[in-house]
Amino acid sequence: IGGKLVAMSPRPAINHTRVSGNIFGIFRNYLKGKQCEPFPDGVDLYLSEKDRFIPDFMVVCDPNKIRANGVYGAPDLVVEILSPSTARRDKWYKKNGYEAAGVPEFWLVDPANRSIEVYLLQKGRYVMDNLYTLFSQDDLEMMTDRERAEVVTEYKCHLFDDLVIRLDDVFENLF
Repeated sequence: IGGKLVAMSPRPAINHTRVSGNIFGIFRNYLKGKQCEPFPDGVDLYLSEKDRFIPDFMVVCDPNKIRANGVYGAPDLVVEILSPSTARRDKWYKKNGYEAAGVPEFWLVDPANRSIEVYLLQKGRYVMDNLYTLFSQDDLEMMTDRERAEVVTEYKCHLFDDLVIRLDDVFENLF
């Protein structure tokens, strides 16, 4: 990051890993047989001479960006899953790096709050498109009828307008 090696520790918790796997599964099933390719955690992303990240998930639609040792250039979608030890870096430095590289769609996923912040690149800057939260049954019961009626439980991915992301699927099997 910024030309400096940053050690990642501790290893991701179970909820982080489950969310990552759930997102990968959603996109793997959707993209089967299509040009775009989903990549799970563990793939190097070369954004610039100084910035090489390992996002929790990404989609790449340009096969020329994919090489044997990683992805070179801006993916079409990047997802970072927040952990207490990485949240600050993900929300600030990595988000700014993705923005500068021209990643069109960026998600910050928070397993602890079961929420997804969706950012879209507009005129070279990220603008939050929406914040989606999976509410517990207790939270829903405390809401008014009007508040419950406004709760969004699914949304369309901007990259693929026929792909519906269900919050229940993203946050399935969490502690």
